[in-house]
Order: sequence, then C-alpha cells, then structure tokens
Amino acid sequence: MSITATAGHAHTDPHQIGVLIEHPGPAPKRIVTAYGFWIFLLSDIVMFSCFFAAHAVLAGQTAGGPRGSEIFEPSYVAIETVCLLLSSFTCGMASIAADVRNRLWFHVSMAITCALGLVFLVLEFREFADLIARGYGPSRSAFLTSFFSLVGCHGLHVSAGLLWLLTMMAQVFAKGFRADILRRMTCFALFWHALDIVWVAVFSVVYLLGSAP
Repeated sequence: MSITATAGHAHTDPHQIGVLIEHPGPAPKRIVTAYGFWIFLLSDIVMFSCFFAAHAVLAGQTAGGPRGSEIFEPSYVAIETVCLLLSSFTCGMASIAADVRNRLWFHVSMAITCALGLVFLVLEFREFADLIARGYGPSRSAFLTSFFSLVGCHGLHVSAGLLWLLTMMAQVFAKGFRADILRRMTCFALFWHALDIVWVAVFSVVYLLGSAP
C-alpha cells in the first residue's frame, strides 16, 4: 500500500518529474524583433491618436480664418492617397522578393516604393507651400495648427521611412539577404504599412470630413 502511494505521489509531484517536462526555449530572434517593433508601432499609433483627438476638438476653431471646406481639394489629396497605397503594394512585393531571395525584384520593388513615396512627399510639400503662400499657415488658427501638426507629423514619418528604405536597399546590395537584414526588412514593411493605414485615417477624417460644407 505504501509503495503504491509513493508511486502515485511520484507521478503527481512536479519536482519528481521535472526532468521529463520539456521547457520551451527562447523565441527566435525574428519573432522577438517583430514583437518589439509592434510595441513601438502601437506607441506611435497612440501618438497619432492624440493628434487626431486634438484635430477633432480644434476643427471648428478657425479664428475667422478659412474652414477645411474652403482650402482642401479632395481630388488633389486623392492622388497622394493613391501613390501611398500603391507604395504599400510594392513594399509587399519587395517583402515577398526578400523571402525568396530575389535581389532583382527586391530592388525593383523597393525603387518603385521609394519613387511613389517621393511623389507623395512632393505633393504634400506643394500643398503646404500653397496654403502658407495664401496666408493660411499653422499660426493662422488653432484649426490650421492641428492640421499642419497631424499631416506634417505623418510626412516626417514617411521621410524617415524613405531613408530607412534606401538603407535597406544598400544593405541588401552589399551583404545580401542575411538573417539580420531580413528581420529589419520585416520591421520596415510593418512600419510602411502602418503609415498607409494612418494616412487612410487622415484622408477620411481630415480631408473628406473637413471638406463637407
């Protein structure tokens, strides 16, 4: 009887069978890196959410200046949107090319992504320059301050993304598809797609709703 009890206790005591339990090791670097970058993106989205909230509160504070419906041109901004959405597609193609280790299509896709991003920034800069030339700069009203802050912050992120893109192209050209470079490419793709999502929100909330009479 005592032998049976001892055997039963051995089967239930984790200290007795610890050697039989396989403890999972540390997660692969690819997963850890992507997880950490997701946390960064979430913090970035929180920041943009604050800008959106400020814009929603200040949208009517024009101080006698123009409203969004008087200065926004949705058709012009739609061109920016198309460029950025297409760049998201080509960025995805670059990610696929990196996964299959195809340097040619990787560089072609990244070059197209870069060109579309540059077109987006040029159009945005022209929009800002035109508004400032007409006397509708960020200091004109609280509404324009929130507008320039939100859209300008997104533009700065796109600029940083383009610098990152060029760095990725140079690294792949010089060192090939090493494991660490592929991890950075994964993070870049996440960053670029996140910027596209934020821009869709900017286009919908700031421009489309702001252009309503």
